[in-house]
Amino acid sequence: MKNKSNQNLKRVIVDFKKLTPEILALVVDKFPDGYGDNDIITFRNAQGELIDAVEIITEDTKYLVKVSARLERVMIDYDEDDYEDYDDDDPEAVKDPFDEDNPSDEDLE
Repeated sequence: MKNKSNQNLKRVIVDFKKLTPEILALVVDKFPDGYGDNDIITFRNAQGELIDAVEIITEDTKYLVKVSARLERVMIDYDEDDYEDYDDDDPEAVKDPFDEDNPSDEDLE
């Protein structure tokens, strides 16, 4: 849902560590088949580092979600039922898919 004036939106940069089920669902809804090069925007953060991100706009917020291999993997494996026991804003809910303590489906076979 786009706001008529993007100038008044709260702007939030989201790193994988801060990714919540709600924001992950927004990313998957916008990019159900994954994002491509044309979907990625590049900007400099406050420290002057180049950041690649995808943009998600809600009624009141513009999210810039940093792209990474971890984000791509959780998007591929996304199942909303995995997050039903968590609050929408719980950054602990989205597990690192490359964490050895969090085995992937491939590791279980």
